[in-house]
Amino acid sequence: MSAPLPIALYGTGQVGRAVLARLERFADASLVVVHVENSRHEWSDLDADAAQIVLDATASDTVAARHAEWLARGVHVVTANKLGRGASLARADAIEQACIASGARYGDAATVGAGLPLLRSLRALRAGGDAIHGVAGVLSGSLAWLFAHFDGRVPFSTLVREARAAGYTEPDPRIDLSGEDVRRKLLILARAAGVALEADTVQVESLVPDALAAADLDAIDEQLATLDAPMQSLLDAARETGARLHFVARWHDGVARVGLETLVAGHPLAAGGGTDNRVAIRSARYAGQPLVIQGPGAGADVTAAAMLDDVLAIRDALRGAQAIRSVATSSKNASIGWGRLIA
Repeated sequence: MSAPLPIALYGTGQVGRAVLARLERFADASLVVVHVENSRHEWSDLDADAAQIVLDATASDTVAARHAEWLARGVHVVTANKLGRGASLARADAIEQACIASGARYGDAATVGAGLPLLRSLRALRAGGDAIHGVAGVLSGSLAWLFAHFDGRVPFSTLVREARAAGYTEPDPRIDLSGEDVRRKLLILARAAGVALEADTVQVESLVPDALAAADLDAIDEQLATLDAPMQSLLDAARETGARLHFVARWHDGVARVGLETLVAGHPLAAGGGTDNRVAIRSARYAGQPLVIQGPGAGADVTAAAMLDDVLAIRDALRGAQAIRSVATSSKNASIGWGRLIA
């Protein structure tokens, strides 16, 4: 593409700022940011001519609700927002149909695993004729970090504060602790595997005590201490069996659940550390031993990197399509000229 590719960015939190920083370091004249918006004001509508790619670095349902509309208008969407394909099945289907109708692309690698090749692998397996039988994984980088560090010496609430300060959790950590964030990711994975999974069919075990769940947003910090006693009891029980606590999402044979599990050290999902996500995929091809994908699954930088990867993939695809059109036009003109010559 000779002309710069105009980009609109929604969300200027940690991920949005990391996206802007990467674009600035990238310093590629083929990409230009023409619109930046945050949630301090009401989200505005987007002029279809203002951008060719929308970047959604929010956690906003309002912004996610516009994905299908933008796609239908031919605007490509790259998102870290799980409320597109990880919300209602109707919204996920609308996104899919809009892509098919308009040819616009939907870059969602950052929604699960912060860019790990999870969605790409599932889609490639299906495209190759494989049948996905089940997916299980540690899908929350924030909860992986919390349980990797939780050994009883430091209260669980202290670790939650540290994870929030590091940008591992959502600004409201109850979204992570409730299992809601993991539920959305499991929906995205299952739907990528070809399963029309409704959101309310996922069984979710929340870690949030009632007092913390009922607290106003500005009172969350003082209520985090209500986590400490129940989490310590769960840790003690796991230690008695020689296992450790892990927050796991599973889909198999139409049953989907999200919750705390005790796993022994040799379990496929118990390896790794830090914010690592670990996902095991069982399919016809990987029936005896699952395909395991592991790597960092949280943090603004890796999420922003995944979004930029999707942007560059769209840019390169547009360049390729333009090059093909140019070659086709040149060939057609050459054929016409040759035809006139021999006439």
